[in-house]
Amino acid sequence: MLIDTHCHMDFAAFDSDRNAVISQCRQLGVEQLICPGVSPQQWPKLDALAKRYEGVAYAVGIHPWFISSLADTPQAFSLAQYDDQLKNIVAGQLRCVAIGECGLDAKIDVPLALQQEVLEWHCHQAQALQLPLIVHCVKAHNEMLQCLNNFPEVKGVIHAFSGSIELAENYWQRGFLLGVGGTITYERASKTRSSLSAMPLESLLLETDAPDMPLQGQQGHRNSPVNLVAIAQQLAQLRGISVEAVAEATSRNAKGLFGRLS
Repeated sequence: MLIDTHCHMDFAAFDSDRNAVISQCRQLGVEQLICPGVSPQQWPKLDALAKRYEGVAYAVGIHPWFISSLADTPQAFSLAQYDDQLKNIVAGQLRCVAIGECGLDAKIDVPLALQQEVLEWHCHQAQALQLPLIVHCVKAHNEMLQCLNNFPEVKGVIHAFSGSIELAENYWQRGFLLGVGGTITYERASKTRSSLSAMPLESLLLETDAPDMPLQGQQGHRNSPVNLVAIAQQLAQLRGISVEAVAEATSRNAKGLFGRLS
């Protein structure tokens, strides 16, 4: 069994063939999908998706890219208005398995200080609700690690990890697993491929980030959770082990982190 721990099956890119894609996933052994939240307006759609499809779970969070859409100005942005909505979902829906997607992205036009405020709000929620955190981090790992150090009880996953072995070990020591996606199919991603090959298998999760992060040779095309099989095969090849060993370990890791997964 394979588990895609990060895909956006609720996005419009799948509106025309969502049933077929999920059916194909099951045929290929991709039996669980976790769909992260990106904005409060989207959370109800995720809940409906999880109720409709067996094997679909989700998370609730505010992606850095969507912060600016929640208020006309940063000064008008208030997180407290979402406290009850988030807590009610977590309390009432067992298919809500995590907090996120949240994080820091130094490449977007949203003040990093505001992003840090939103990230800390997510960390507080994860700590209070005892749920793992799904983290997006781009060019802001020092700031991310400083924040996580303030929440030692919070565990989670670094989505789409790409970085050095030292950075990977730093996150792993803090209780964060590493999301392995299509990046490892690119030969030019030698640093990431080397890091993920050297890290303990117990530290890794599989993900696609569909419809984004296409595999090598598929640039410009929609990514799909069916490609998780190819990612597992690539990871097995890099590590010199069987695909079955990768599937068994990463599925066990996912169920251990996301305790609400059936």
